[in-house]
Amino acid sequence: MPLHSREAVQNAWQAFATYDADQIAAVFTEDAEWLAPPGNATAVALAIPDHMIGRDAIVRFLAEDFPRLFVSDVTVTFHGFHADGDRVIVEETMTATLANGNHYANDYCFVFELRDGLIHRVREYMDTARGHRLVFGEGQPARQATSLPMFAT
Repeated sequence: MPLHSREAVQNAWQAFATYDADQIAAVFTEDAEWLAPPGNATAVALAIPDHMIGRDAIVRFLAEDFPRLFVSDVTVTFHGFHADGDRVIVEETMTATLANGNHYANDYCFVFELRDGLIHRVREYMDTARGHRLVFGEGQPARQATSLPMFAT
């Protein structure tokens, strides 16, 4: 019996926390997409696309790229999991220590769309201005993402 959508997404967060590529890959469809706001601080700092297409690109981000910026003390506090059919909304706050030693704390909302019990699409929302201040410093203007090929990471 397939997992309910909410359980599938909760299990996915557990897989993300392992940074293990195989465990992460197991929760996504091969043609999955992850869409974050253009020019968000994480994509700019890591020089990666804000729209990842394909399971391999998403796995590489979660297993390899993410821990290069958020290097320790990564904590996710969930405020809600709201499921309706194959769509799950997750509200959370993430805190961490950044590679530059700064403390990071930002609120997020994720919309997960599932297909056959696997994540097919993720839409990520966060306070992008706050993210830029935390990653690049208070006095820094928001940086624009460079134009990168879709699969460059």
